[in-house]
Amino acid sequence: MSRHTLSVLVENKPGVLARIASLFSRRGFNIDSLAVGPTEHPEVSRMTIVVNVEDLPLEQVTKQLNKLVNVLKIVELDPTSSVQRELLLVKVRADTETRSQVLETVQLFRAKVVDVAPDAVTIEATGSKEKLEALIRVLEPFGIKELVQSGMVAIGRGARSITDRSLRAVERSA
Repeated sequence: MSRHTLSVLVENKPGVLARIASLFSRRGFNIDSLAVGPTEHPEVSRMTIVVNVEDLPLEQVTKQLNKLVNVLKIVELDPTSSVQRELLLVKVRADTETRSQVLETVQLFRAKVVDVAPDAVTIEATGSKEKLEALIRVLEPFGIKELVQSGMVAIGRGARSITDRSLRAVERSA
């Protein structure tokens, strides 16, 4: 199995996420990461879906996704030709004895402290899955109190935009 990142442009309408997720579910694929949000056009949303599947079953799912009415465009993003990031918020024990070590770690990983309490700090970090996993490993000895991680968001490198043609299709159907 190999890891694939799909950027899926969809009409911003109720039920689209459920239909797309159920298509993957019916085929027996587990979605490793799913992030959905608005684009520069309010009527279009972008889904970034990460799955571990073989190439042929992925091609079949992509063809089925293209048949869904509200799907405008699907692009598989290659890691070398796209920017891919995740967001991590982690609350770490940081008393007076360990706080300076935790803050050094935050600087080392180019993260930032977003909340400070007497016995803990909350850290925000963005980066690749590997970078965030490394940060978590380094912070674990201090004691992780709570952790939340977003799904991956990704966008192609360069000046081209995948939303240009897709927006025209939405405008024509309106």
